[in-house]
Amino acid sequence: MKLPHDARISLTAFLGALPGAAVALAFLAWSPASVDLRIALALLIVVAWVGAALAVRARVMRPLRTMTNLVEAIRVGDFSLRGTGARGGNPLGELMLEINALGDNLREGRLAALEADALVRIVLEQVDVAIFAFDGANQLRLVNRAGALLLGAATEELLGRSATKLGIAHWLRAPNASRIEEPRSGGTWQIRKSVFRRGGIPHELLVLTDVKRVVREEERQAFERLVRVLSHEINNSLAPIQSIAHSQRALLARAPRPADWEDDVASGLEVIARRAEGLGRFLTAYAQMAQLPPPRRDPVDVAALVQRVAELETRLPLRIARGPDVTIAGDADQLEQLLINLVRNAVDAAAETRGEVAIRWDLDEVHVILAIADDGRGLASNANLFVPFFTTKRGGTGIGLALSRQIAEAHGGELTLTNRTDATGCIARLHLPRGQAEGFNRE
Repeated sequence: MKLPHDARISLTAFLGALPGAAVALAFLAWSPASVDLRIALALLIVVAWVGAALAVRARVMRPLRTMTNLVEAIRVGDFSLRGTGARGGNPLGELMLEINALGDNLREGRLAALEADALVRIVLEQVDVAIFAFDGANQLRLVNRAGALLLGAATEELLGRSATKLGIAHWLRAPNASRIEEPRSGGTWQIRKSVFRRGGIPHELLVLTDVKRVVREEERQAFERLVRVLSHEINNSLAPIQSIAHSQRALLARAPRPADWEDDVASGLEVIARRAEGLGRFLTAYAQMAQLPPPRRDPVDVAALVQRVAELETRLPLRIARGPDVTIAGDADQLEQLLINLVRNAVDAAAETRGEVAIRWDLDEVHVILAIADDGRGLASNANLFVPFFTTKRGGTGIGLALSRQIAEAHGGELTLTNRTDATGCIARLHLPRGQAEGFNRE
């Protein structure tokens, strides 16, 4: 039979001292001293032998019992006990150091787990989706505030009850990502399922999302985007109209008036009328379809188009490098809106550095290429240039470039925006196909 560890320690101590005790007793037996003295000395040797063995046993077993108590305390989650004599230089002290360090690590880990669990519970209570967790017996083990409101009961009344008693067993049978009608809430809910383990036991997690609420939120966001798009385009057109009207009013107030004032007034009114008419058609079609209307295919003179856009920009004189005479097939109102957006951005950039804006166009085998270059600071990044509602300008809406590219692509073209290689600044290039306008080309 295998002896316990403490008995083996005692036996080892007795056997270790046995040779010395035997020798002492042997010498004592041959000693000429009286019998009483020899018996007394023999008893003293035996007592010292047993005492030394027991002292060795206690010396070995006491630290082991201390470490046992420390490990037991750590096992039950009590990290307040600390081992004494924890120091380097000897094996026992180093072992105490490691046990104390283990307790510190486990204490920090438990605190982190408690904090994480508290955070998860706070998040679950704040989200608007209903969350339920069922164990293997289909009993409810976790529910958040939204889930309790959906079932119309307090959380304490729901936990521990089976899905059948709660009347929601059909949720567990429903396929993942399916939709159900819930009479208690009068809504349509989408169910998403997943499995997790808690305490070594598998649980099924159900997440229910109110589909109608999500749809209403998307409708609201789409409406806000539509309003921002329309506001952006209206402001882009009303600003030059207001500027021209102000100039005409100042002209009429002059005394005496210039000899050609009637021509200036007529020209300004024509620009205002044309821009207002084009904007009206654009907004009417946009409102009817809630998207960019398909472009009408009419002959558009590129030179005249560029000239009209240049006349609408009054903040900075535009330098026009005239290209070949060419007519394309396209929607003049949409293309004019596209160029207005590009010119407006270029002038905004050039105004920061007191630079210039230049417009030119040229031809290749299949495209008319319009280029608008500015002397601004250039692009810091072009990763999100055409993302709707993304803007780096203060007070900007992030609509102009996205809408401009949409117009270009609707005409079968392409719009790019890059930094200039010949100078500081940015250049926008609009490629429009020539093939669609062969019947109108005046070259």
